[in-house]
Amino acid sequence: MSSIEGRTPTRLALRRLRRDPLALASLGFLLVLCVVALAAPLIVGLIAHPPNDTSHYQQTTTAIGTPKGPNLGLRFFFGADQFGRDLFSRVLYGARVSLLVGVLATGVAVVFGVSVGLLAGYHRGWVDTLLSRLVDMLLSIPFLLLALALVAVLRPSLWIVVLVISLTTWTYLARIIRGQVLSLREREFVEAARCLGAGDLRIMLREILPNLVGPIIVYATLAIPANILFEAYLSFLGLGPPPPTATWGQMLADANGFYQVAWWMVVFPGVALLATTLAFNLLGDSLRDALDPRGGVRG
Repeated sequence: MSSIEGRTPTRLALRRLRRDPLALASLGFLLVLCVVALAAPLIVGLIAHPPNDTSHYQQTTTAIGTPKGPNLGLRFFFGADQFGRDLFSRVLYGARVSLLVGVLATGVAVVFGVSVGLLAGYHRGWVDTLLSRLVDMLLSIPFLLLALALVAVLRPSLWIVVLVISLTTWTYLARIIRGQVLSLREREFVEAARCLGAGDLRIMLREILPNLVGPIIVYATLAIPANILFEAYLSFLGLGPPPPTATWGQMLADANGFYQVAWWMVVFPGVALLATTLAFNLLGDSLRDALDPRGGVRG
């Protein structure tokens, strides 16, 4: 009689992901995007068109100053913008900025949100009341207006954008984690740890926090594309990383007034932004389904 192989929740989740074609395709695209973004200086060095180089202005613009489209002979694969800069190089460098802001801002928001939610849900009482009212107060403020005000006051920069996005998005995760902790703190394994003399900090970090890894991973995967879009929105309004830093939002803003005669200025950064956010969203949905103990295998 063949033995029955036990499967841990992690192995079940990995098995479901391996059988999900959308998850594999999204993960493959994101891995390729990360490699290309990291290798952007090397790739740009091979085509010899730095993202802020305007020395080819005469060759890449018409007599009336409108940009020319893709030109394989000049190695302007995505065409040029109104300043004669290579759009392909700028899209690659824009990926670096978007991924950095999305991942870093999400990481900071996760640290804040998990810490506040864990403390509020476990201790309850006045700690829960104080932290919950703080979260409610921040959620009552339109975060877009708050972010715009903070960026405008602190002067736009890459790190200010990361700070503003993380400080305006951690509250959602804090509420999710608090609700999960309120349920977990009454479980038998937590009571057993208390009976064995474990302190509050040990219980929170060793007993409760490992059971929150699934929701945290799903939230982070779905928050990254939202933060990438937020950065593009700020850059489009001129409140993102200052020029001449290449960002997808800034490239879309530069296309204003030229999109009717220079479609490539909208299509290439727009498609890059759409494909990246879509891949993260699809991967997040797949992770949510894979980590659900009641879920099956899609595809």
